[in-house]
Parts: sequence; structure tokens; C-alpha cells
Amino acid sequence: MPNGTPSIMSHVSIGTNNFEAATAFYDQVMPTIGAKRVYEPVPEAVAYGREFPEFWVQTTDNGAPAETANGVHFAFLAPSRKAVGAFWEEALAAGATPEGEPGPRPHYGAPYYGCFVRDLDGHKIEAMFWDQELAANTVEG
Repeated sequence: MPNGTPSIMSHVSIGTNNFEAATAFYDQVMPTIGAKRVYEPVPEAVAYGREFPEFWVQTTDNGAPAETANGVHFAFLAPSRKAVGAFWEEALAAGATPEGEPGPRPHYGAPYYGCFVRDLDGHKIEAMFWDQELAANTVEG
């Protein structure tokens, strides 16, 4: 790993009950944050990312239905507030359920701007932008 890698995460995987619909959804939504399909090692698994496979969508390994977890969500780092808005619009157009429209989230810090939706399988996903300029000018007390 190169020095300065911004994340401690390698990747996350979510299960789907309808692989074709789920990948069509993420194919439409992920470009809004600068991501795309980057790896397809087997017929029912696709990985999305900017440079490497960070977010996987796949059928379940054991054949049981995919489920969501209460209290779990996945946040995608967007390059701008505009990208957060585009993520929101594309997700809704692709069939997502709204869970919190784009806007500031001051309880997460003044530089935080995000939106929340549920994907076609009910997974809670978010696009968020951290305003570095605002963060540099904000004094936390």
C-alpha cells in the first residue's frame, strides 16, 4: 500500500437477491462519485471502485436470501457537494428509497455534507463530501 492511503478499509461486500437489478443500479449510481466497475472475477460478483475493487455486489455464498443489518450503512466519498446531489438524483431515478436528502449534517461536523438512500435490496447507502476548506477554517472547541 502506498503511504498516504486515505482509508483503513480494503473493501466491503453486500449481498443481493437480484444480481442483474443490483448491478444495473450501481452501474448508474457509482459514476456520480467517480467510480465504476473495476473487477468481475466470477459471474455473480462485481466490484466497483475508482482504482481498485472497494465495493462488491454479489449473490450470497450460501444461497440464503441477502439481508440488511440495522445500524449498518455504507458511505461513499464524493468529490463535491454537486456529486452528492448527482448521487441522490441517480439513485432515486434507479429505484432507491430516500432516507435523507442532500444537505449539511452539522452533527457530523461543519464540513460534512451528505445524503442517504436505500438501494434495491434495502441496504442503506450514503454519498458524503468532506469540505477540506471549511474544515481548515473551522475551530472545534
